[in-house]
Amino acid sequence: MPRVIEQLVFELAPPEPPAFASFVTGRNAEALAALAALASGHGRETGVVLWGAGGVGKTHLLRATVAAATAAGRAAVYAAEPGALAADPQVLARSALVAVDRVEAAGADAQARLFTLYNALRAAGGALLVAADAAPARLPLRDDLRSRLGWGLVFEVLPLADDEKPAALVAWARLRGLALSDDVVAYLLAHGRRDMASLLATLTALDRHSLATRRAITVPLVRDWLQRDIGFTPRPD
Repeated sequence: MPRVIEQLVFELAPPEPPAFASFVTGRNAEALAALAALASGHGRETGVVLWGAGGVGKTHLLRATVAAATAAGRAAVYAAEPGALAADPQVLARSALVAVDRVEAAGADAQARLFTLYNALRAAGGALLVAADAAPARLPLRDDLRSRLGWGLVFEVLPLADDEKPAALVAWARLRGLALSDDVVAYLLAHGRRDMASLLATLTALDRHSLATRRAITVPLVRDWLQRDIGFTPRPD
């Protein structure tokens, strides 16, 4: 799917607020269970690390954990990168949960704050949840911070394999009351982008189009929508 067309799809279907329910679990059930426990306050670890390639959903999971903790009445903070942690670590440690994305980008000052924050959260009974592009041992961080991060739970967030995507898409649609046939799923996988973010955004937009036109989601509807309304010419069968 060309970049301009991809942008149009995302504009038609703004991302849902990050939540555990909107994350397609795949092979990440253990990580998801640990994050749910962390959000509810039942987790016992001071630190939890999520690592993996770009696009696998690490940011979604961090924000979903913070949202779940907040909904449970617990103070939680999300930082899009280590440099965004401008507050004093001792003040941040008053939160039950602090989630920090893109830890691999931490400079020297941010690493020092993260180290202090980890220790302060540990003393206060809080938790630090971080995401990175590599496992703690391979992160370009100072040794003491790397060791602290390695003390807790470490999960690699795994992408869905291609053969897992059809069932995952059908299950995701079913939870939202959306009827999705196998041939529609096969068509989307054959003619559009195969990453889950794009696929889910396309399904959300299709659902809205189906409701607006009062037509069931079928391959002809998908083909017409892509060609006429979006201006995208699918790859030939």
